[in-house]
Amino acid sequence: MTREYLKKATLTAKSDASEVHETVKNILSDIEAGGDAKAMEYAAKFDRYEGSVMLSAEEIEAACALVPEKLKADIRFSHDNVKRFAEAQKATVSDVELEIVPGFIAGQKAIPVDAAGCYVPGGRYSHIASAIMTVTTAKVAGCRHITACSPPRPGVGVAPAIVYAAHISGADKILAMGGVQGVAAMTYGLFGLPKANILVGPGNQFVAEAKRILFGRVGIDMIAGPTDSLVLADKTADAHVVATDLVSQAEHGYNSPVWLVTDDRALAEKVMEMVPGLIDDLPDVNRENAFAAWRDYAEVILCADREEMAACSDDYAPEHLTVQAEDLDWWLERLTCYGSLFLGEETTVSYGDKATGTNHVLPTSGAASYTGGLSVHKYMKIVTWQRTTREGSKGVAQATARISRLEGMEGHARAADVRLAKYFPGENFDLSADG
Repeated sequence: MTREYLKKATLTAKSDASEVHETVKNILSDIEAGGDAKAMEYAAKFDRYEGSVMLSAEEIEAACALVPEKLKADIRFSHDNVKRFAEAQKATVSDVELEIVPGFIAGQKAIPVDAAGCYVPGGRYSHIASAIMTVTTAKVAGCRHITACSPPRPGVGVAPAIVYAAHISGADKILAMGGVQGVAAMTYGLFGLPKANILVGPGNQFVAEAKRILFGRVGIDMIAGPTDSLVLADKTADAHVVATDLVSQAEHGYNSPVWLVTDDRALAEKVMEMVPGLIDDLPDVNRENAFAAWRDYAEVILCADREEMAACSDDYAPEHLTVQAEDLDWWLERLTCYGSLFLGEETTVSYGDKATGTNHVLPTSGAASYTGGLSVHKYMKIVTWQRTTREGSKGVAQATARISRLEGMEGHARAADVRLAKYFPGENFDLSADG
């Protein structure tokens, strides 16, 4: 059966093409040339904030004091879960040492990057959880210096809850600066910061483009687009729960796709009937985003069976993938392309976004077909080393010389030749390419 689109998107994430690239490139160039002063100019223009750029210990303490104790407890709960999950992830990477041939040892080391720059959105929504997700994982990885950067609000500064979350998660510095100028400050080492080795964290299209342009000069977690979510549901699913989950993710932004893939027409029709009312019941700012996302980017796809549903999901490679269907173990085994998987009605993307410990910085725009999300591993370099005895190098040197000559790389071959001549004088080796 060909997939039947009961609702088809009229736009895609690529439909939102704009002048973003040139704008961001020019801002980055200006700030690199003008340093702190130029970054401050852009901060005054875009952030409309004239307070402290680098929060002092006293300012951090004062901001933390403004956070209600109940919210502090929730933030600590989330931080503890993220920390324990990151520690478990780190334990999966270990140094390795292997004797390749007698006397020749090769190894692997996992080394954390030195300085991490963590961007925490704070414009329309205060992304408290992003501070926890990005800073905690960098701390567990062992980064020597961690900067948390978040846009301040005029007359207020960085949201106190973000300050508290970044502080308890291990940020060494908290930078009150948003957008491209914040990313540039971390990259170029402005305001006394060390130059970041890696930039992580979600952000708007300008932040995402800045990271894309800077990639190579610094590492990044991923090139991110609008957040997206897919729900796989069969006849056993609760239409109200499915519809609520779709709406909950559509509120991220006007261009955040949500998709429903099902083999049950009645369920699909019920969900489509319910979504507009659930959107209409949201607060104004959330309603505006969710309405546009549902109208222009959402899709509802009817498949013949669960195998076709799984294949459809893998084709989309969603950032968030929810399964509300029978036989969850089958889906866990079958599905291969997603940023994070939520199995069963009892869990939801919102849990992962905020408090369960798995990271919410995830691949978007189909990137889950080839990469996973942010983890402690993103902050670590897996490097290799080797050493050998003279006898251990004997066979390796001969193979290296012959392979190099076959490739036409005579200089490489001679690096092997000279060692054979020095370590094994008087021995004859056939080191020709056709030997």
